[in-house]
Amino acid sequence: MTPLRRAALVLALPLAFSTACGSSAAPGTAAAGTAAASPAPASTAASAAPGNGARLRVVSTVAPITSIAANIGGDQVELTGVVPEGTNSHTFEPPPQVSKVMETADVVLLNGLQLEEPTTALAQANAPEGAEILELGTVALPEQDYLYDFSFPREDGKPNPHLWTDPKYAIAYADQIRDVLVRRDPAHAASFQANHRAFVARATALSDALEADQATIPGGRKLLVTYHDAYAYFARDYGWTVVGAVQPSNFEDPQPKEIARLVDQIKAQQVPVVFGSEVFPSEVLRQIADETGARYEESLRDDDLPGAPGEAEHSWLGLMRYDYRTMIQGLGGTTAALDALDTGDVAPDRATYPQ
Repeated sequence: MTPLRRAALVLALPLAFSTACGSSAAPGTAAAGTAAASPAPASTAASAAPGNGARLRVVSTVAPITSIAANIGGDQVELTGVVPEGTNSHTFEPPPQVSKVMETADVVLLNGLQLEEPTTALAQANAPEGAEILELGTVALPEQDYLYDFSFPREDGKPNPHLWTDPKYAIAYADQIRDVLVRRDPAHAASFQANHRAFVARATALSDALEADQATIPGGRKLLVTYHDAYAYFARDYGWTVVGAVQPSNFEDPQPKEIARLVDQIKAQQVPVVFGSEVFPSEVLRQIADETGARYEESLRDDDLPGAPGEAEHSWLGLMRYDYRTMIQGLGGTTAALDALDTGDVAPDRATYPQ
């Protein structure tokens, strides 16, 4: 998400999701080999494999998807991420050079759920005949499980698209990526399948560690007030409550009554910490924390991977481990299980970005 250098943010109305982990809304299971349903190929030529020893050319959008794709594809794919980290994926307008990348793509991996509409349109206009354009979130999330809120109101027809902060949906993404890579390049199917199994094992371990550590939060009060409403599906599936969020929807100041409503709710529920972001600095959110007496924690992130490319923590696994530890520790819990995890990539991440 792009850093906002001003505090002009729109306040999200309070949310409350308390469905326990394992509800019918959660996709699939953690077992290796569980596949999400695959969409129809973009053309009847979609099963053709790359020729002359060339690697499969895969284009992805946001960094978490790029990271998962890198884990499954490994050295057998040529992976290009087209939404740079630190960029607002909701409003990202792809530069002209992305068109050239799309023109040679064999597979395009999008989140879908109307998250990256300009990039989707560019892919549809420029991807060659026979390329597959796969909207991972749209496939993974049945329409009856869509979540709507202030930033993603039902009347606009755009559900909350942030599935990847929930390990269950990240596994569903990995299932789909494995399937499309095997379909497009069956010669390397064994490699893709092995990478997939290893990734799912680590994502499952992450989920298990999260559940163990969140149980240490005093009173079981798993309460989130955040800089961005990126945790709705996570909250629903792991039994957290999203009290509210300050949303970067436009650059107008929040209405005083909206701020007052959230302040009152934070005080009423005795929320101990307000979670901001180092890439979404918000003086409004900091002021809300000051007024309510809550501690302000400013380091959450939802699609900006920690560390630098090539470092062990620079991965979807590292991103989510960081966020879960920050949330649990901020609320007074301990994170022994999460601390012990290996969050490195299971295959080398050599994704490139258009210059």
